[in-house]
Amino acid sequence: MPKTATTKEKAMVLGVAVLIGSLGFMIQFVGSIRLGTDIIHVACVGDSITDGSGYPSNLQAMLGNAYFVGNFGVTGSTVSSDSKTPYTNQSAFLRGKSFQPSIVIIMLGTNDAAESLNSSTADFTTDYRNLVKEYQSLESNPEIWLANPPPLFENNLNLSNTNLLRNIIPCIEHVAVELDLQVIDVNAALDDYPEYFGDGVHPNTEGATLIARTICQTVASKETQRNDNI
Repeated sequence: MPKTATTKEKAMVLGVAVLIGSLGFMIQFVGSIRLGTDIIHVACVGDSITDGSGYPSNLQAMLGNAYFVGNFGVTGSTVSSDSKTPYTNQSAFLRGKSFQPSIVIIMLGTNDAAESLNSSTADFTTDYRNLVKEYQSLESNPEIWLANPPPLFENNLNLSNTNLLRNIIPCIEHVAVELDLQVIDVNAALDDYPEYFGDGVHPNTEGATLIARTICQTVASKETQRNDNI
């Protein structure tokens, strides 16, 4: 016959279960505190290249557990307020600000290079400046880096590399100088790798990895400088 547990044994089992449950709660609670105070929140702002390429996940793996990388990319979004999908009209824009990031990486402008988009460079510059200032006004006072979008190769998506190089990137760099912000030159990093873009616009796995590595190097370099100054 199976042995029947005594009252004392049942009490011991119950005590162990309660202890395990308490420890689990404590670990979760401590973890939530760490996430809110110690972890460096990095908000990746962008279009489909951010949303779907996987570069934010790669960046998370490269930066490690001291960082929490959030993907706030929106496919088809633009800087321009004159398009059908301005980034500032998207829910990801609000979620990114609620994320209270310590670092914001803005990589937008690819869709603004569309041949059909009639927004002037002056309008683009104004909209881009206003976008940046939205993040500058956050209580978390994030460090903001502007990333030049990847190059555009031959494609069927009505996106012009000429527009990107002559109009969009100069405006981004103008805003960077005006607001004393650093530019991460993703464009130059991928310029020699057309094979990383299956449709001429969206990076494949290798392209996403290279984007993440380029950004990671900038983040790591800045953290090294900050630690040296402490």
